[in-house]
Amino acid sequence: MFTPQGPTLCELAVQALSSTMRGYDLLAPKFDRTPYRTPDRVLDAVARAVRPLGPFDRGLDVCCGTGAGVGVLSGLCRERVTGVDFSAGMLAVAQAAQAGAHGGPAVGWVRADALALPFAPVFDLALSLGAFGHFLPKERPRLFGQVHATLRPGGRFVFPVGAPPPVGSRAYWSLLGFDVAMRVRNALWRPPFVMYYRTFRLPDVLEDLVRTGFSVRLLPLTDLGQRPDGSPRARLVVATRR
Repeated sequence: MFTPQGPTLCELAVQALSSTMRGYDLLAPKFDRTPYRTPDRVLDAVARAVRPLGPFDRGLDVCCGTGAGVGVLSGLCRERVTGVDFSAGMLAVAQAAQAGAHGGPAVGWVRADALALPFAPVFDLALSLGAFGHFLPKERPRLFGQVHATLRPGGRFVFPVGAPPPVGSRAYWSLLGFDVAMRVRNALWRPPFVMYYRTFRLPDVLEDLVRTGFSVRLLPLTDLGQRPDGSPRARLVVATRR
């Protein structure tokens, strides 16, 4: 839910009619007071699932936004954590929030496109939260290839994936309606704002990861509960650089 401290309807409309980068620059000061920020319970569940896979020295938060994933990595990595994002506004908010933190690994921030990451293979762990809707399916192999190139052999790329809502449910129609609206908007208005909820299908994602050079397994995020059929509401994708 949006809070009174979050963006106004007018501000959201201006963001929606901007480019993806400009939209996030505008939203950045109020982003953490919107439903778009990854909930703390998801962050905690991811951290608990990833910790036994370590130890880790260096971590990378891909499309870090205001730094929620950097906070997770700071509790998992021993030496250094880096957040990378293409939005200068989001990075400024993240850096300001981190300025008051003490202890833990060193933290750095880099402005760059996730499709052209400027890193050598020095990371043990890469994480991404809630950003994949900003990449079209045809861009996904390149994105995964860029992450793969930042990891040491044996390094992990992890991210949570929620189970799709049941066909016909309120969530199903809500996500479908959002994606249809975005496609109409992008067909009629320039520059485009790329954000789709239904283009990140797990079978396709796993296939792209394997083709990129990862071995992949799924871990249930049991802290986030189960669906009525007993399957987990969310899983953690663990892709390991071979």
